[in-house]
Amino acid sequence: MRMSASAPLRRRPLAIALIVVIVLIAVWLLARPLGKLLFPHQAAKPNPAVVVTTAVAQAEDVDIGLTGVGTVQAMQTVTVKPRVDGQLERVGFVEGQDVKEGQVLAQIDPRTFQAQLQQAQATKAHDEALLANARLDLQRYEALMKVDSTTRQTLDTQRALVNQLIATVHNDEAQIALDKVQLDFTTITAPLSGRVGARLVDPGNIVHAADTTGLVVIRQIDPIDVVFTLPDDAFGRINRAMQASQAPLVVFANERGTDVALGRGGLILLNNTIDTTSGTIQLKARFPNPKHLLWPGQYVNARLVLGQRARSVVIPASAVQRNDAGTYVYAVQPNQTVKLQPIEVDELQGARAVIAKGVQPGERVVADGQYKLQPGALIAEAPARPGAASAPAGTASAATSAATNAAPRATPIARQ
Repeated sequence: MRMSASAPLRRRPLAIALIVVIVLIAVWLLARPLGKLLFPHQAAKPNPAVVVTTAVAQAEDVDIGLTGVGTVQAMQTVTVKPRVDGQLERVGFVEGQDVKEGQVLAQIDPRTFQAQLQQAQATKAHDEALLANARLDLQRYEALMKVDSTTRQTLDTQRALVNQLIATVHNDEAQIALDKVQLDFTTITAPLSGRVGARLVDPGNIVHAADTTGLVVIRQIDPIDVVFTLPDDAFGRINRAMQASQAPLVVFANERGTDVALGRGGLILLNNTIDTTSGTIQLKARFPNPKHLLWPGQYVNARLVLGQRARSVVIPASAVQRNDAGTYVYAVQPNQTVKLQPIEVDELQGARAVIAKGVQPGERVVADGQYKLQPGALIAEAPARPGAASAPAGTASAATSAATNAAPRATPIARQ
């Protein structure tokens, strides 16, 4: 009897706890709609619009080409060396100076060579006097021979002496010419126009024609050359473009990293062999360089223009994003939301991207502020920055203006 009476007592707390839970659930369910009626301002707010900069895709005629890393080289490089031995008296240039062809660069002590020249001239005068006397004697012997007052042998001997002295005078003239050349070599002039480097020998030193270091190095840097390489599979395209063009193909040189334009030149060399080790072909372009923006030894991006593609879709390069699936942009929908749009990029040209597939002219894309976006997010156009250039017709921001007006600097991009 005791056990049967205690069983209901043990089940009572469990029942009370169950009732309390049911009551709490009922109160929570009733409180939610009641709270919305009593406090409507505390209802959940929609996500705010993300402020971004957008741009409108444009249809433009763009250059098509290939880009490779190039090295700037002087058009000509000359190490100025002495051609005679002697003491270096003075130099006629300042380190880093631009010099003209024929300008005096250095002077070697000329006194020894002047004395040698004078000695040769005196020797010639002596031999000419002997020759004159021998010719007079020959005339006398010829007159005596007519009256049989001398022998034929004597006459022949005198004629041989005259010819011998004539040869001696010719030798003296050659020696004088040689000494004049040696004397001229004491004045060292610039063999070409260009910029001199560091002085390698100071005045007062004894220099020799056999010295290997030279006095100074001159490099011609206007015009200047850029040597660059491209993949060997581009040879066919380059060759066809060269055959189709009457003028040299255009090449642009841009600074690496910043892509600032450094010059525009023409292709002068498509090398006659492909490097089988690296799988590349070497090319050389020549650039006018009056402002010396290109410098020997500098690395640049060299872009070879092969032709032009009409009505290509162009957007700002900053609009192009990447993920594991490839390249994409955030396309703006009519309701001001965005969607992730996969694209194929033909190439990047500085601040703009040429699109092969995925974007049509007139479509709006997000050019800046993508890091806050997700597909379906609501956007708002960022206000124009003070002092920023106004956007051209058909664009949504000044960013597009910068992209569409950029110089034709390009970096090829693999299609995804």
